[in-house]
Amino acid sequence: MTDGIYTLANDVVYDQLVALLNSIEVNAGREIPVCVIPYDDRLDKIRAEVATRSNVTLLEDLAVINYWENFATQAWKAHHRAQRVWRERGLPEVYRLAMHRKLCALHGIFDKFIYFDADTLLMGPLDYIYQKLDDYDWVTNDFQYKSDLKYIFDGNYELQKQAFNDDNLQLKVFCAGWFAAKKNIFSEPILADLLDKLKAGEADIMALGGPDQSLFNYMVCRSGIAYYNFAVREIEQITGNHWSSQFDVIDKVLYDQGRQLTYLHYMSIPASQFTRLCAGEDVDIPYRDTFLHYRYLKSPESKPQSYTRPSLPIRLQRYTNSFFRQKAKNITLKYRNFRDKIFH
Repeated sequence: MTDGIYTLANDVVYDQLVALLNSIEVNAGREIPVCVIPYDDRLDKIRAEVATRSNVTLLEDLAVINYWENFATQAWKAHHRAQRVWRERGLPEVYRLAMHRKLCALHGIFDKFIYFDADTLLMGPLDYIYQKLDDYDWVTNDFQYKSDLKYIFDGNYELQKQAFNDDNLQLKVFCAGWFAAKKNIFSEPILADLLDKLKAGEADIMALGGPDQSLFNYMVCRSGIAYYNFAVREIEQITGNHWSSQFDVIDKVLYDQGRQLTYLHYMSIPASQFTRLCAGEDVDIPYRDTFLHYRYLKSPESKPQSYTRPSLPIRLQRYTNSFFRQKAKNITLKYRNFRDKIFH
């Protein structure tokens, strides 16, 4: 049985990926192979980085990528409400389709794996996660269940009840930015059955804001595979993992009331902030010194020696560019909606 780690990345998140890979090498407790799933074709920096690491590979199997993109496309094209809303907002047919590529891990090279979003730092050993996969098919360690269910499933309540028939559904939802699973847990018959159910109307259950997360939760909850969330089942022992929490930093590792974190997730902080920070701009990122430690662990000579705030003209230019980009999007969106009303 081969244990491994997957992440999803392109050159936009290069700095975060380097920090993640270094944190894995230092904090995993043993060597664990890592496979990078390409978010898109912007991979020049990623390829160069992978080439320097003996335990890191880049997923190159286009057949697997196309398979899961096709699966996600079929699932979301069956979601008529999503299609209408995304069209009205000028969005693609499947919003954030590339995020669904993380499902490639299910047909990947590792028998048991843990998926990390690239904006994550590993803080401690993972053996207890892999061991739990001996008894369960899908394992998580997050507090998504404390958020409103509408962020995962926002369709008709009666349809949800009919599909899941589970009074504890709230306790079974999870964040798709970090999870563990086993290869091929969804057989071809199971996947075909899930698509049939989605096309029969159950697609409307899924929320639109984070489509990959909604689809993953649907697949796990609807298939009935064995699921375990440490943050639900072992609440007294588990730690937080989100950057907004208050943690203690000891020797570049984070602790929650004396308990060592497994991982820190920088969810929702734009990649551009990390890029600007690594270019020497004084950007206020939580646990900044910890991030910079892992980012430049193998190249301390490249770390900026000082950090400066951008000049007022540059800040004004950024604001102006952002303002006019949004205005252009709004105009384009209004035109598309007007055109659709005329021709439909």
